[in-house]
Amino acid sequence: MGFPDASAIDGGPEPDSESALLLRTFLKPEDKFNLGYIIYFTLGVGFLLPWNSFITAVDYFSYLYPEASVHRVFAVVYMVVGLACLLVILFYAHKSEAYMRINVGLGIFVVSLLVVPVMDAVYIKGRVGLYDGFYVTVGLLALAGIGDALVQGGLIGAAGELPERYMQAIVAGSDGSGVLVSMLRILTKAVFPQDADGLRKSAYLYFFTSIVFMVICIVLYNVAHKLPIMQYYEELKAEAVKEEKAEKGTVKWYGFGIVLIYVVTLSIFPGYITEDVHSLVLKDWYLVLLITGYNVFDLVGKSLTAVYLLENAKVAISACVVRLLFFPLFIGCLHGPQLFQTEFPVSLLTCLLGLTNGYLTSVLMIMAPKSVQIQHAETSGIVMVLFLVVGLASGSVIAWFWVI
Repeated sequence: MGFPDASAIDGGPEPDSESALLLRTFLKPEDKFNLGYIIYFTLGVGFLLPWNSFITAVDYFSYLYPEASVHRVFAVVYMVVGLACLLVILFYAHKSEAYMRINVGLGIFVVSLLVVPVMDAVYIKGRVGLYDGFYVTVGLLALAGIGDALVQGGLIGAAGELPERYMQAIVAGSDGSGVLVSMLRILTKAVFPQDADGLRKSAYLYFFTSIVFMVICIVLYNVAHKLPIMQYYEELKAEAVKEEKAEKGTVKWYGFGIVLIYVVTLSIFPGYITEDVHSLVLKDWYLVLLITGYNVFDLVGKSLTAVYLLENAKVAISACVVRLLFFPLFIGCLHGPQLFQTEFPVSLLTCLLGLTNGYLTSVLMIMAPKSVQIQHAETSGIVMVLFLVVGLASGSVIAWFWVI
């Protein structure tokens, strides 16, 4: 059911554009109980949960396939497939609805997540060296990469057409995924023995938790699509299309900032954390706590934009450049004075890395779609996701060659 236009209220002539805008603002439905916000936050958690499940279970996969470079293969396959799919979506987005792409992507997530534990239970059975299982797992990860492009591209694009709080919800939710998996990692490390059987049970927990969450996401997304507040903005977009005015070049600087953020972050985290720092006191808990600290502060940063949003693009992008200082600071934690090589400076810098990553990502992802007219907001959102993937891929590659 549509919303009444301005002229239909009193049966009189159509008012001028300013009056119509004021009247439409008055008629805007509320997001009751913040249901739309909660749904978009949950969806933000959901679209990164499959990747986090695969990568958190990497210890088990490394045990099953000791001769494979599991972590690197997973990262390259997922990002390359996701990037290729995003390029296709970018060129053909106008020929398909985000609603359909998101639902298909969520369905793909369920399939890719379900096959892994089923294959392990029926065929692999914890046996080492069955590399045909590894190839199937990589194929399923590639399938999840396609799902990620469909869901993330669609959600960021759709949120770009909505008020900024919904983009903030998605961006914060995406880091909530990392926090959730980190909590599961701590739980499984504390409960299960760190042997083959314990790693297998941990992997099962990650995957089945993600499957349940994906089903919840499918239900919630289809509920969100029918909310009055969402239908209201769908109609605004339809009206804006009638007055087509294309803008060019407004998104590239936001994209540059996103790329720079993740070049710095992925060059350091998690490679530096997992390979270069050690603690005689905390031992193997040090790694788990650092990763959890990063994820928690990343979430805090992405949530801060709900309280204060930096709206100066030049300052935000300059801050992305300033983050290059993390390189010498982390180098100092390895090769600097003895005081810098203790747990506290490393932990502090790791938390600051997460905090700045989260806040600046949220700022740029919110601002970019608002720099164009609403009819171009979805495309703008997809382009920003494309820049994000380029930043992730670039940072991951640099991490291979950068030796601290």
